[in-house]
Amino acid sequence: MTANQQLATFIPLVADLARDLPEQERYQRLLQALRQLLPCEAAALLRLEDDYLVPLSVIGLSADTLGRRFKVSEHPRLQALLASPGPLRFPADSPLPDPYDGLVENHQGRLEVHDCIGCPLYLQDRLWGLLTLDALEAGRFGRIDLDTLGAFAGLAAATVMAGERIQLLTRRVEDERQRAALYREAASQQRPRELIGQSAVHRALLEEIALVGASELSVLISGETGVGKELVAEAIHAASPRARQPLISLNCAALPESLVESELFGHVRGAFSGALSERRGKFELADGGTLFLDEVGELPQAVQAKLLRVLQSGQLQRLGSDREHRVDVRVLAATNRDLAAEVRAGRFRADLYHRLSVYPLRVPPLRERGRDVLLLAGYFLEQNRARMGLRSLRLSPAAQKALLAYDWPGNVRELEHLIGRAALKALARQAERPRILSIDAEVLDLPGTPPTGGERSLPPATGEARGLSLREAVERYQRQLISEALERHQGKWSAAARELGLDRANLSRLARRLGLK
Repeated sequence: MTANQQLATFIPLVADLARDLPEQERYQRLLQALRQLLPCEAAALLRLEDDYLVPLSVIGLSADTLGRRFKVSEHPRLQALLASPGPLRFPADSPLPDPYDGLVENHQGRLEVHDCIGCPLYLQDRLWGLLTLDALEAGRFGRIDLDTLGAFAGLAAATVMAGERIQLLTRRVEDERQRAALYREAASQQRPRELIGQSAVHRALLEEIALVGASELSVLISGETGVGKELVAEAIHAASPRARQPLISLNCAALPESLVESELFGHVRGAFSGALSERRGKFELADGGTLFLDEVGELPQAVQAKLLRVLQSGQLQRLGSDREHRVDVRVLAATNRDLAAEVRAGRFRADLYHRLSVYPLRVPPLRERGRDVLLLAGYFLEQNRARMGLRSLRLSPAAQKALLAYDWPGNVRELEHLIGRAALKALARQAERPRILSIDAEVLDLPGTPPTGGERSLPPATGEARGLSLREAVERYQRQLISEALERHQGKWSAAARELGLDRANLSRLARRLGLK
């Protein structure tokens, strides 16, 4: 490419520095210009977040790549690029595995990358991330390409910096690195979980989280089972002035009624049988921070009245004590029930409902989020790839179409479990352990895809029940329905009973008879 051609490529990017562009469009234009300079099959821009590289924009790679999080310690090439003072090219015969093996789009078969160059990006002497280019043809890149990439890296860094500054001014949010550090501190130094997605409804949810996070309002998070209500609560806490203080969680449906009050408010020694010592409750543990009440609709009405008093006055009494304790706690609550209907039915206090739902926040189901399903699938694929010790784990085009066509009644949690099962099934089908493993549509076991021939491939009344008595076949089918309902509701028997149209006590008796409990 001549100097004039290079200049013609750079000029639009320089003009973009002063334009208020959406982040995705800005980064996509950057990669398109890079591919004009250095023709290749794939290009990617990745940001360094702690020990992970997060793809912000890709060209020529599968859609699920944007949902992946590449742990630097597991990818030697990415480590080498981050440690390099400038552009780096890997020899065609390099023994180091490429993180993009099998991810290049529009190519049939399990193709591996044969030529790769990359360059670290620095913002004001701070290592920010990487630019990578990959080609399927060995020897595509040469010395002149490294020089060109080095020159381009400076413009890329300016583009990234302009995008970050404009985003900071328009959205008025904290620096993302500081928020991640606060989030890690609140999560006891564990890597914070992310809200992954790019759909319009997901972006609207993130905007609402940023808006309400900076306030002190109580938030009632509603949504179907498995949509990620707990992650939304974590994000609200991380965006709040209380982010340095603890986020304490309590699943109201997971405790026997007799223990809920003690868990919330604490107890003194001798308050009840088994209370051998004094114990602080979740409210006192969350003092100065945030208390997240999951499945708040499951609270007994007697406890609802005491909870309302604490929310109104900030004062509580431990079980068995007459001493008052004052707490300063922000309450976030979540439910998959229609609490307004529960109020009308007399099962939930109206005054507590209005106290909790000062700011109602609905988390959209996965079926409303379009292609976000592929980003989330990429995130879970990368988790399973590392867990299974594979070089690459990807979805076939047919599998991607099947994921996009499915209705996802179990939402993100169902997707996570499905990817894990499918990866195991796909690996079990291989005669030898592959370097690149593709998940085909048939191993997903979704409606409309071919059955895999396992235990659940046929309905109970046909091949699966062959050789069984009628009673044995019915019991097997009951076990299957109950197990699947429990999986969708995270082991909550009351929620599973509601879905199955049974009284909880009757379901418990049936489960014991079937050997499930």
